[in-house]
Amino acid sequence: MPFDFSQLDLSIITDHVELALTLALILLVYLIRRYTKRAIRLNQHIDHDKKRQRINAADNSFNFLFVVGLILIWSSELQNIAISIAAFMVALVIATKEFIACIVGAFYRASTRPYQVGDWIKVANFEGEVTDSDWLSTTLFEVDLKGGSYAYTGRTTVVPNSVLLVHTVQNLNYMRRYVTHSFSISRQSDEVNLFEIKEHILAKLKEYSEHFHEVAIRYNSLIEKRLDINISGPEPRVRITTTPEGFNIFTVSLFCPTDEAVEIEQKVTEDFMRFWFDKRQEFLMQRANQEAS
Repeated sequence: MPFDFSQLDLSIITDHVELALTLALILLVYLIRRYTKRAIRLNQHIDHDKKRQRINAADNSFNFLFVVGLILIWSSELQNIAISIAAFMVALVIATKEFIACIVGAFYRASTRPYQVGDWIKVANFEGEVTDSDWLSTTLFEVDLKGGSYAYTGRTTVVPNSVLLVHTVQNLNYMRRYVTHSFSISRQSDEVNLFEIKEHILAKLKEYSEHFHEVAIRYNSLIEKRLDINISGPEPRVRITTTPEGFNIFTVSLFCPTDEAVEIEQKVTEDFMRFWFDKRQEFLMQRANQEAS
């Protein structure tokens, strides 16, 4: 009974054309490789070593052709897979960009070494002593630098290393021993001439800094050589200014040990207030005598 080919269901092949072509490619490569290697082995005009070299070359050639054929057959599917992988990688990078930035920041810190554990630093709006540093973050023990007390506040700040990539790091380690401490005293404009108090305050500053003056000179010179810059100090300075609102500003700057800065500030403030009060009382008494006469 003759076979009717019209009854064959070719939909399976058309629906899985890549699979059918792959099987055909495997069969074709297998047959051609087998008969090619057989022909080489049966060739009596080629010595044994040449046969081995040609068989190896034939194997490599057929392997290459087989891989190229698979890529051509499954190119559309591979393209979809590549797009999916690319989309996955993009999503992964977006989801972990902060983590990656922290790792890159750690490499930046390790290569440039802007600070180490124990240093006083300022980065972005964070400042304090470095207590720990790892691949993801730097831990700071907060120091009151803005307030001018230079004491530990008791707060701990964990700064992600990604901040190092977008903000400048200031190493303030030299401030751990000595600091240029500045503070201001403001008074309302009145009859007291602050320039008459200036010399008295400078004399008091020299008195309070006498016990560390020589060390301050050496430390100031050391910092200037290390940083290759000129910094204020070690001699104390006093500056008198005014504000548009009518206040007199008495500003004192002193290069002194960090742990003595607040104590000296309080002593100088007390001296200033006493001098200022005496001058004002003297002026009031003079005016009262003038009015009485």
